[in-house]
Amino acid sequence: MNTALLQTPIDYLKGVGPNRADLMRKELGVHTYQDLLNLFPNRYIDRTRYYKINQIKQSSAEIQVVGVITGFKEVAQKQGKRLVATFQDDTGTMELVWFRGQKWIRDSLKLNTPYVIFGKTNWFNGRFNMPHPDIETTEEHKKGLSSGIQPIYPSTEKLSNKGISNRVVSKIVQQLFLETKGRFTETLSPDLLSELRLISKSDALLNIHFPKSQELLSKAQSRLKFEELFFIQLQLILKNLIHKSKIKGHSFDKVGEYFNTFFQEQLPFNLTNAQKRVLKEIRSDLGSHAQMNRLLQGDVGSGKTIVAFMSMLIALDNGFQACLMAPTEILSVQHYNGLLDWCNKLNISVKLLTGSTKTSNRRKIHESLENGHLQILIGTHALLEDKVKFKNLGLAIIDEQHRFGVAQRSKLWHKNISPPHILVMTATPIPRTLAMSVYGDLDISIIDELPPGRKSIKTVHRYDKNRLNVFRFIRDEIQKGRQIYIVYPLIKESEKMDYKDLMDGYESISRDFPMPDYQISIVHGKMKPADKDYEMQRFIKGETQIMVATTVIEVGVNVPNASVMIIESAERFGLSQLHQLRGRVGRGAEQSYCILMTSHKLTNDSKTRLETMVKTNDGFEIAEVDLKLRGPGDVMGTQQSGVLNLRIADIIKDKDVLQNARHYAKQTLKGDPTLSKQENLNILNTYRAMSKYKNIWNYIS
Repeated sequence: MNTALLQTPIDYLKGVGPNRADLMRKELGVHTYQDLLNLFPNRYIDRTRYYKINQIKQSSAEIQVVGVITGFKEVAQKQGKRLVATFQDDTGTMELVWFRGQKWIRDSLKLNTPYVIFGKTNWFNGRFNMPHPDIETTEEHKKGLSSGIQPIYPSTEKLSNKGISNRVVSKIVQQLFLETKGRFTETLSPDLLSELRLISKSDALLNIHFPKSQELLSKAQSRLKFEELFFIQLQLILKNLIHKSKIKGHSFDKVGEYFNTFFQEQLPFNLTNAQKRVLKEIRSDLGSHAQMNRLLQGDVGSGKTIVAFMSMLIALDNGFQACLMAPTEILSVQHYNGLLDWCNKLNISVKLLTGSTKTSNRRKIHESLENGHLQILIGTHALLEDKVKFKNLGLAIIDEQHRFGVAQRSKLWHKNISPPHILVMTATPIPRTLAMSVYGDLDISIIDELPPGRKSIKTVHRYDKNRLNVFRFIRDEIQKGRQIYIVYPLIKESEKMDYKDLMDGYESISRDFPMPDYQISIVHGKMKPADKDYEMQRFIKGETQIMVATTVIEVGVNVPNASVMIIESAERFGLSQLHQLRGRVGRGAEQSYCILMTSHKLTNDSKTRLETMVKTNDGFEIAEVDLKLRGPGDVMGTQQSGVLNLRIADIIKDKDVLQNARHYAKQTLKGDPTLSKQENLNILNTYRAMSKYKNIWNYIS
């Protein structure tokens, strides 16, 4: 059928008109015939069974009954009146009740005419009644497209108040099928349809709106879920392929002196197999003549930094500069201090640029960047300033990329005539399903093993009543020369309360761990940056044994001597945050511990989160549980909420369908990168239409 017809505004469909169209646009986002066709029911009611009145049970199920109305009466009530009809079949009688629209109902319903009624029943005054039933004559009922399984469409209060009931929406959809004769253009190739045993597009659309049977409904759902995910994956993979073919990157052909000297003489420990595999993937990208666009995922402490540094050495070996951008000053200082020793040994010039860099130093940095003397620059957003110009930037590494917007990332691109290779790092494990969808246009590398000698962190859950035992344990650890974090939640809406909790906690800890035997640092969001930094530095240098803090310490603080992380009110934290906080310890050779403190009142979700933390240290396993609990939007953070605006598929429940869709999208493009073969014509046309009327970024916000 003509795709253009489906772009007709909804106003032109018989039975809609300007007022209804306006409401449907605002409330349901339905602008065109196509949108209405894709307004899939969110549940179904099985209307294949007809009850007799004497078979009705007191339950909340919706049922249907065939019978006749034998009389009407109006009953006064506190506010206004209600209309009551007596309805009977050959086994008994019940009542139908309307609290509004009485005059219209009274005029439109006929006595002693066979009707099919449908709705929920109540037991009242010794008999059943059905408020506001769906009601149609048996003649209408037989004629309707709607089958025994009835669709229930998404709705809103406004729609119901304006009389656009489920029945009205269903009628409008029926009208659409009449106007289009129920014939719709096939979107998938014959090969895919036969290999995956999918029903046709027309059959799928008919049976998603008006299922002929449970089996056909199930087939329609499978077909439409696969199609939706297939085209999202197709667009993401194509975007990546086009990117590689159009955007030429510097080709780093040689692995030279810097890399080899470091690898052979200075590597502080043997690389894990995962690190070797990832380095190989990066090296292959850097030598491929296309711009690298890779996401490097690795749990806290998995050794991403050394992989990033070795990638920089390849850029330097080929005569290019490299930069590393981190979201906070603390993190960028830490990266700088971590790399400084290695750079000095290799005689590499490296500098740090942040908001607090003095003006005189800035000038020197700008100058040596432009003349090429400065080889590696590490810093915060300060790297994006217009004054920062590189002679030849070859590799840009972005740490914890979800803290940077797309516009900020693209600024790095324009520091050069030709764009640098981009390596994005994150210690926030992203579930595979989300990574495939949201970052499907990036190549993904995963470091999924910890360096040897790392002991896994022991995690326990303790209730407030166990606090004295926990304090005793802290004393023992401090006795051994270790340091302790105690973290309090910080949730915007209740900042005053949180601040009070933190200060109360600080006071009680100061009482139990008095000076001069113990020194305590405190860090929270209300402090001036300089004071915060001063307290952090005292802890890092080992001058204080306990750090009481809000979640400011979540990302990037590296104190190998800190062996205990205590998280207060742990039930108020999300899973990924708990996992990030736990990653602040376990950085030295000693056994580390994470203690989750909570009250006794816990929701089921909180219990699941705490059990997951105690059970596993695997960030990817934790991310999967998090995804199930919170849904995709929340996992990706607020700036990407509603990450996937899917119509029918659900990336959590339909994980297998998603993997299948990505596999077949890859396979299709491998055999036919331009989709120009005759058998892929349907796919090409659909892809073009989607690009014209709807873009992948409508799905991924």
